[in-house]
Amino acid sequence: MTGANSPHHAAALVALDWGTTALRAYLLGADGAVLDSQASPAGIMKLPAGGFDQAFDETCGAWLKRDPALPVIAAGMVGSAQGWMEAPYIETPADASALVNGIVKVKAANGSTVHIVPGVLQAGTMPNVMRGEETQIFGALASDAALDNEPHGALIGLPGTHAKWAFVFKGRIERFYTFMTGETFGALRDHTILGRTMRATERPDSDAFMRGVDTAKDAGHAGMLATIFSTRTLGLTGQLAPEQQSDYLSGLLIGHELRGLNEVLAREQSNLAGKTLRLIGNDALCERYRVALARFGCNDAKTVGEATEHGLYRIAAQAGLVKAAVRASSKE
Repeated sequence: MTGANSPHHAAALVALDWGTTALRAYLLGADGAVLDSQASPAGIMKLPAGGFDQAFDETCGAWLKRDPALPVIAAGMVGSAQGWMEAPYIETPADASALVNGIVKVKAANGSTVHIVPGVLQAGTMPNVMRGEETQIFGALASDAALDNEPHGALIGLPGTHAKWAFVFKGRIERFYTFMTGETFGALRDHTILGRTMRATERPDSDAFMRGVDTAKDAGHAGMLATIFSTRTLGLTGQLAPEQQSDYLSGLLIGHELRGLNEVLAREQSNLAGKTLRLIGNDALCERYRVALARFGCNDAKTVGEATEHGLYRIAAQAGLVKAAVRASSKE
């Protein structure tokens, strides 16, 4: 293991994951190791006009006072039209070099230059976009070389408010799909009649969740709009307790997401059964997806850790902001 006094652990990069509702900052060493981190609720939609400089200084100012020459890279909604400075989308197929070429720079009030990573656009009759996820995807590729060796490309899932499924081949994001699963769940639970009979509980009900997944998976059902009302009717008929209905609805929506993904794969003479894929996101949510994926025959869906940090470091290194160092082998 690299020693604490090794030059690999000297601060080399400030890396920002700046989204809609929160800001996460990392101080990275020359080998990409996280030396320190800061979390802030200063997401871009929570800032007053001109508030980016203050949020940046409050989060990273102490690091930059110690070393004003540290390069800074940022990804996420900070590069949107509502962000600090817009970084126009890069079109698919997109590799890390394309992201580097699309970086825009903004000068902060404290004198630092912030390098903002662009998002990715899939053009077409139904365009699709991502901001922040592209950096996580390249972080996953950087930390798992096997993903580049998949003969027909790798599949990477990013569960969340707007779940993404990206098809990656030879280091490029080829295409991707967005499922508004998380946001739809919140809207249905909080703003429709379905939530009226639900009762909150701290312990998830795995049986209710799997019942929802299996209901969605059943090709005999007519789709999501025809099944979500069963969240209420199963409660009215005594088949689901109020404490089970939220997990059942979650299972329904995730199940419909995976069923839709399976149908996409079927058009390519493939399916989720036996497929190797990677997940990026919250551990508990990824575990929920992993359990649901097993119902579709996919039993190899590992979670990639520190994808954001690895992705920011990889793009910064490719942009010449840091000189990438080889990580020392761990010795127990």
